[in-house]
Amino acid sequence: MTREPLLIAGTGAMACYFGARLAPYADVTLLGTWSEGLQAVRRDGIRVDSNGHTKTMEVNAESDLKHGTKVRHALVLVKSWQTERAAGQLARYLEEDGVALTLQNGLGNLEKLEAALGAGRVALGVTTLGVTLIGPGHVRLGGDGPIYLAPHARLDGLESLLEQAGFALERVDDLQSLQWGKLMVNTGINPLTALLKVTNGELLELPQACEVMAAAARETAAVAAARGIRIPYADITARVIEVARQTTSNRSSMLQDVLRGAPTEIDAICGAVTQIGEQLGIPTPVNRLLWQLVRSLASVSKGHTS
Repeated sequence: MTREPLLIAGTGAMACYFGARLAPYADVTLLGTWSEGLQAVRRDGIRVDSNGHTKTMEVNAESDLKHGTKVRHALVLVKSWQTERAAGQLARYLEEDGVALTLQNGLGNLEKLEAALGAGRVALGVTTLGVTLIGPGHVRLGGDGPIYLAPHARLDGLESLLEQAGFALERVDDLQSLQWGKLMVNTGINPLTALLKVTNGELLELPQACEVMAAAARETAAVAAARGIRIPYADITARVIEVARQTTSNRSSMLQDVLRGAPTEIDAICGAVTQIGEQLGIPTPVNRLLWQLVRSLASVSKGHTS
């Protein structure tokens, strides 16, 4: 039986997790630039640790596709700083009536994809899953949850694949609200875990860190409100604490990036909040400081001192 091809842009934690889950139902190809990740997947498949068990799934892994290759469905799971590159590749491979679904962190990814592919070929989603990269091609599930999808005329086939793979899908009209809700949580948790080198749950054991976490989240909510976006949580501090507790053993994606010396998504998270806040006249001193500190951390890891 011929299975429909599915292209996943990315080779990191989320790309590997989605690739492994979807492999029994589609002909999955991971598309990326991380040579160690590509080699590991080609050699050993994708290994997923969950509930004390390890499962291995074989998928394709390529840095580029053969000329003339076309796919109708793609998932975009690269880091935000890689979106423009991935969009350029997808522009060559995505069918005219195809769709690329972005489930990325941060702001600005949708617009970059739409610039390369056209608005009709890009769909927006928000995932609440937490996945830790143990090593190239090897991941561990750190927190489960639904995938929220904005309505899109071309998503039926991809939705069907995700449902077959056991993902819980929720279709919502106001996805921007949930996107900013996730951004609010990310500004609170991710930079602090990266700076302190702790898991999400360990933040809750540090009272001063919790204060900073809540302050960053409140600033993000204030910027969203100034843009006319309703954050879908009545108690902002309680929501951030709840997510940290639900994903207690998870290493945030930003911490994982820092630990392996890779660029982070801080510009699309705290940086985006700070810049939009400036435009709207909303002060964001905590987000600005976290933005600057994580950027400084990345510079130090490269051997720079200023």
